[in-house]
Amino acid sequence: MTLQPILLGVTWKPMPSTADAPFDPIRRYAPMVYGPTALYSLGQGAILPLLPALAADLGADLAVAALVSAAIVVGQLAGNIPAGWLVSKAGERRTMLIASLASLVGIAGMLLAPHIALLGLSVLLIGFCASSFAVARHTFMTTRVPYAHRARALALVGGSFRLGGFTGPFVSAGLLALFGDEIASVWFFAVCLLGVAALVAFGPDPEEKALIADRLAARERADARADLDEEDTGEPVTGSIPATERIGVLRTMHRHRGVLARLGAAAASLAAVRSARQAVLPLWGVSIGLDSQTLALVVGVAGAVEFSLFYVSGQVMDRFGRLWAAVPALLLMGAGFGALAFTHDLDSAVLWFGVLALVIGVGNGLSSGILLTLGADVAPERDPAPFLGAWRTLTDGGAALTPLIVSAVTAAASLSVATGLVGVVGLVGAAAFVRYVPRYAPRRD
Repeated sequence: MTLQPILLGVTWKPMPSTADAPFDPIRRYAPMVYGPTALYSLGQGAILPLLPALAADLGADLAVAALVSAAIVVGQLAGNIPAGWLVSKAGERRTMLIASLASLVGIAGMLLAPHIALLGLSVLLIGFCASSFAVARHTFMTTRVPYAHRARALALVGGSFRLGGFTGPFVSAGLLALFGDEIASVWFFAVCLLGVAALVAFGPDPEEKALIADRLAARERADARADLDEEDTGEPVTGSIPATERIGVLRTMHRHRGVLARLGAAAASLAAVRSARQAVLPLWGVSIGLDSQTLALVVGVAGAVEFSLFYVSGQVMDRFGRLWAAVPALLLMGAGFGALAFTHDLDSAVLWFGVLALVIGVGNGLSSGILLTLGADVAPERDPAPFLGAWRTLTDGGAALTPLIVSAVTAAASLSVATGLVGVVGLVGAAAFVRYVPRYAPRRD
């Protein structure tokens, strides 16, 4: 009799192996999915650190410059539900082309902005379009990647976004050193957008490739039935996504309000804790007296650790189940923030900051792709785009509100209290995942 470890009532049991090569779906779609995703996030990552400087060049004070920087997050949050509607109506490829062209309009506004209002609106438009790219890729991978490979495939999508966010600031630093002007990074983003548009418009259509693969699989199944002398109905199988009545975004949200209110809230807590590391760690380093170079080194090493683990998360979810990545990730981040809250006045505060920043980085790395994967697991099989738009609105909302809550709690009490609150959110979120993932997204053995 073998003993299987139990995590809070969840059995650890590896996923059954499949006959086909596990990386086939990932390799099949890599050039058309991961390439444009990484290229777009690289361009966006290059301009994000420079938005306050661009605003300051137009005469903005610190408060207004912060508002311009936040406009891209607000735009993405506001764009998720319209993006779900557009993907449902026009399809993934057309949606990405429309978003590319609209983003170029936003780039032109940034380049030509004579005053701060136009710059802010342009950044808002770019954020609004960013949600269309995200929802389109999420929808395609949801409908086309088999469940057994889904977590790895979506972890790679998340890793592609992280790659751009990780390397984009280095690109902008190089462009600043070469040209001495922040506008160079805006032009770089424009070139990346043109590259994305070209890949989407003229590259191999992933939908067509998926249909071909499905037709080949159907033909192999028909041949196998013929070998077994089974009756062939003669009905053609094209492998396309079945046609169905499209019920719209609002009706989709109402129909799935239970999972959105429960599992969606748990997902929002994970997004909130993730976002908190970007708000809390720099503030904490400053508050304990770290110089900018040391602070950047600690945060950079933690970021490198979390980036290196994005594919491990997908492997764990596909082999052992979603909870085996989600719960340890939240426990690590929640415990890391909770412990950090008690170290501010210690003599070894700097050492604890470095250690706990790495713990939080490991937890964040293990969480890569979880929100994408769970959204795909609970989305309706037919026409998932409206649901995914609502799902992403919840998760992006959790991420967007966290810096505001941290700022408010810090002003009202202290940074230690705000950090401890983030830790509590992480631990409560872990409990919510344990309760609702088996209910709404059980494993499919």
